[in-house]
Amino acid sequence: MAELVSLVQRLEVAVGRLESMSGPGGSAGGSAGGAVCAYVEAFDEIVGGPVAQYLSLSQQIGGDVQKHAEMVKQGFSSQRQLLITASTSQKPSDTVMTSLLQPVSKAIQQVQSFREQNRSSPLFNHLSAVSESVPALGWVAMAPKPCPYVKEMQDAAMFYTNRVLKDYKEKDKKHVDWVKAYINIWTELQNYIKQHHTTGLTWSKSGPVASASAAPPSAPAGGCPPPPPPGPPPPPMDLSGPSGGGDSTADKRNELFASINKGSDITKGLKHVSDDQKTHKNPNLRTQGAPVRTGPKPFSSPSARPAAAAPPTRTLPPVLELDGKKWKVENQEGVQDLVIQNTELKQVVYAFKCNKSTLQVKGKINSITVDNCKKMGLVFDDVVGIVEIINCKDVKVQVMGKVPTISINKTDGCHVYLSSDSLSCEIISAKSSEMNVLVPNKDGEFTEIPVPEQFKTVWDGKKLVTTATEIAG
Repeated sequence: MAELVSLVQRLEVAVGRLESMSGPGGSAGGSAGGAVCAYVEAFDEIVGGPVAQYLSLSQQIGGDVQKHAEMVKQGFSSQRQLLITASTSQKPSDTVMTSLLQPVSKAIQQVQSFREQNRSSPLFNHLSAVSESVPALGWVAMAPKPCPYVKEMQDAAMFYTNRVLKDYKEKDKKHVDWVKAYINIWTELQNYIKQHHTTGLTWSKSGPVASASAAPPSAPAGGCPPPPPPGPPPPPMDLSGPSGGGDSTADKRNELFASINKGSDITKGLKHVSDDQKTHKNPNLRTQGAPVRTGPKPFSSPSARPAAAAPPTRTLPPVLELDGKKWKVENQEGVQDLVIQNTELKQVVYAFKCNKSTLQVKGKINSITVDNCKKMGLVFDDVVGIVEIINCKDVKVQVMGKVPTISINKTDGCHVYLSSDSLSCEIISAKSSEMNVLVPNKDGEFTEIPVPEQFKTVWDGKKLVTTATEIAG
């Protein structure tokens, strides 16, 4: 039985590779003889290997995951065509390069839009893992270090793939295999880039300069057809015919010439000015402080003032160390695999000024403080004291074990994922907004509940009574 399953998987991988080769851009081989260069063949091995395995497992899972995978497949097909263009053409100008990148860019946007349109999907973690990491296909525009960019995108998916593993590890091994296959795509892509495109997309040294016409067709958006072309311009105005007001243009010209031909008689229609209104005969008029009337000033954009030289930003080195009983995590930028392990009950963790990073704390610890961090992810096992979120923006906190108290202060955007063992946790908030608590359901999914931000306070005769307003939920 095991041999039969293995044979079926091998056949599915082979079929996936053939489909990818026959998809958009797959028939455009490169040279007249159908041969492609070495790095296109190496890319085909990725498409026929981990990508095909990911597509096969996505098809087995079905639903939104399968639809999402077809969009990812389109992105790889568009990228393959771009690689063929680069292998036979010299690097073009930035304008043409932007046109060549459009199909890949549109495929990425389609993948991300699908996730946003299906936030209620039971497979939302799968969709999020793909959506967060699919920008890795943009490595072709990243120079001189495309490989670290792909690694960063791969790490961004880990937050959601870990949740998929947690939800399905004991339920359905198919989802576990799906995670491994998907993550392996970006691992193999990094190895591919290191070997063939170390400092950026490699272009041909000979051949014509790439043109915008070489761009592969974009992924179908499924929208309305383009509008019809505009009609011809209106005919020129007939100056000889009568106008809409009833007077002909010729009549108006005749009136103008008649007034000019009056000669000196033209001044007879002017109003007479008496001597007491003439300033040269009545000097007192000059001393009157009548304001000089001026027309409205024309609009003008603010004059471009030379901007004051901004003080140089001081970049501090990243820190991850144990100082006495305190784990210090500071100045981390875009690091998704920060891990603190071998912890002790008396130790504390202090994270400060970290951006776009994810910290995992293993074991049982006394307390955790996250201060002045942006787009920070925190995952921890057990805390016996308190977890504090202070002066942060857009942070995510996931409790794997137990914690008695979580405090949120002066923070805009905080998602707290509770475990089944931490439902009795107290959440204290002050001067914060966009807070949500996600509570696990029996089926392993999460229910998102907003934390009230607006309150009503009344005097009941003895004391002030404060309750959350209905608008705050």
